[in-house]
Amino acid sequence: MAHDGMKFPKLTPKHVTEASLTQTFSRRAFALGAIQGGVGALLVGRMAWISIADNEKYALLSESNRVNLTLVPPRRGWILDRHGKPLAKNRTDFRVDIIPDRLRNKDAVIGSLANLLSLSPDDVERIREDLENSAGFQPVQVADKLSYEQFAAVSVRLPDLPGVAPAQGFSRDYPAGPTVGHLLGYVGIASAEQYKERKDPLLITPGFKVGKDGLEKSFEQNLTGKPGAKRVEVTARGKVVRELTTRPDTPGNSVRLTIDAGLQEYAGRRLATQSGSVVVMDCQSGDLLAMASMPSFDPNSFSDGISHAEWNMLSEDDHVPLRNKTLQGLYPPGSTVKPMAALSFLEAGLGPEEIVHCGGAISVGNGRFHCWKRGGHGAVNMRRGIAQSCDIYFYVMAQRFGMQVIADMARRLGLGQKFPLPYPSQNYGTVPDPAWKLKKYGKEWQIYDTVNATIGQGYMLVNPTQMAVMAARLASGRQLMPQLVLDPRRPAPAPLGVKQEHLDIIHEAMSAVVNGGGTGGAARIAVPDILMAGKTGTAQVRRITMAERRAGVRRDASLPFKLRDHALFIGYAPFDKPRYAVGTIIEHGGHMNRNEDAPMISGDVLTYLFDPAKALEKLDTLEKQWGGPPNQRLAEQMQTYRIEKGLDPAPPGSGNAAAVPAEDTGQEAAD
Repeated sequence: MAHDGMKFPKLTPKHVTEASLTQTFSRRAFALGAIQGGVGALLVGRMAWISIADNEKYALLSESNRVNLTLVPPRRGWILDRHGKPLAKNRTDFRVDIIPDRLRNKDAVIGSLANLLSLSPDDVERIREDLENSAGFQPVQVADKLSYEQFAAVSVRLPDLPGVAPAQGFSRDYPAGPTVGHLLGYVGIASAEQYKERKDPLLITPGFKVGKDGLEKSFEQNLTGKPGAKRVEVTARGKVVRELTTRPDTPGNSVRLTIDAGLQEYAGRRLATQSGSVVVMDCQSGDLLAMASMPSFDPNSFSDGISHAEWNMLSEDDHVPLRNKTLQGLYPPGSTVKPMAALSFLEAGLGPEEIVHCGGAISVGNGRFHCWKRGGHGAVNMRRGIAQSCDIYFYVMAQRFGMQVIADMARRLGLGQKFPLPYPSQNYGTVPDPAWKLKKYGKEWQIYDTVNATIGQGYMLVNPTQMAVMAARLASGRQLMPQLVLDPRRPAPAPLGVKQEHLDIIHEAMSAVVNGGGTGGAARIAVPDILMAGKTGTAQVRRITMAERRAGVRRDASLPFKLRDHALFIGYAPFDKPRYAVGTIIEHGGHMNRNEDAPMISGDVLTYLFDPAKALEKLDTLEKQWGGPPNQRLAEQMQTYRIEKGLDPAPPGSGNAAAVPAEDTGQEAAD
């Protein structure tokens, strides 16, 4: 409807011609063609960039689809004794692992492997648990030390066993088995935490193991070599077509110790079924020749992957086979400190011929202290006091000269001292004095503390290595430091700073302990013209009542193991020209017969250094009474444990890896 007064412009109709339509189409076609040309140019440019500039990158990616690169674990460096004899070496090994990330149908694969490799129920349980606890990248050991027939049986079935990785490599071998368990430690598969920390692909390579304990762990960087590499052509499903190239591994460096391999094994075997330790030291250089701690574990079992049953057996044993007693065991030294205490008295001005009357007991303050000999020793001078281990003599002299004199000499002779030995865990014991007690307990030192300490009881604690150092320093008169890594260029030790005439008095008294009717006659060396000098000790682990003392119950074998006294011995030989020193402790062994007590064991161990054939002849006879050497006894103990726990008996040879013959890899012993 039009409104009044309003006018609208007149619209002119638009005319569309053929020419205008043609012009519009041409412009659109040009624009579209330009866009298409630009896209084409981009595609051509990108293809040119990929084929020319990125040629190497994509060639490598393409190659990786066809070629797999696998690291070859390096052979571990050997651990050698002072003569170049291997304590830890490598042997050729056929093994089978499972890579969890590649595993399919776990139950079927494990069942097939159990059948092919005759795995025990314990092995299957361990594999399942390891698979549950491992990271996807971490290989899980199924079995090693396989025969070639077993290895081949798995290899030909790989298409039906996804995730299974058979390999030929090297495994660690410890020829002396349990006798070097605590000395060397063992190796094992790297943990997930170690891989997360280092991100080193070598750690997840099947067959590669790292040091887990002892020297294997301490010398890890030195013993680990450089890995090799293997390139193989594979199909799309991962089946190997052919091996292309292999770069050999570089073995790790060898480590040469001061240890004498024969002596180390002999000392471990000679400890027999006892819980204890023997440490032997060179009195001229400070070299540690043996550090035996028994009972022990077989490091071959740990390195191979110890079974739950064997681990539980070791953990539950009241003889504590998992503790390195040479450095971690702490004990009251008992009467083995009496030569040290006597030397401190001499340096403080005591005359060696001064007499003390021993009536069997003495009053100190409000208490009464007894000599080990109920009726007493009568008139006692220093020589007789040491030879007969008269407690009363030392009670009297300790009260006269005081604790500080004794403590200072104890530290000079190595007690309470920290030694630079390559072990991560050591216990250093205690040399008490008035300042120490005030700081630790907030209490004043009492005279009865001095009386206790002078016979190696009370607060005083030592480890067996410190006992051997004390014996070596007494013998040599020098500040010998124990060494475990062989170094012929080490400077000569400095003198102790005590008078030689005082040392001569102590030496003569220690010789009387063994050769002059003293308490250590069982320690005599079975070699003509070689005399041992030493000192026995018995350390109480609890207070003995008067009724028990009268009944002799402190040495009663019927007492529970943990309540029996410790038996100790320190000594050196030859008496006139000290060369070797020994420190021995038998835990809770104060009731033992002579063949198994500390003095006899010490004498036999040093006999080995002078006449190995004679020492071994005696040992062979004794081991027939004990049930054979440590490997055999450990295997029998394992079988007994399994029966007690209702488990199936282990197959012959299992759990005793050291009994399996090891091939020599041909690696030379480095000087």
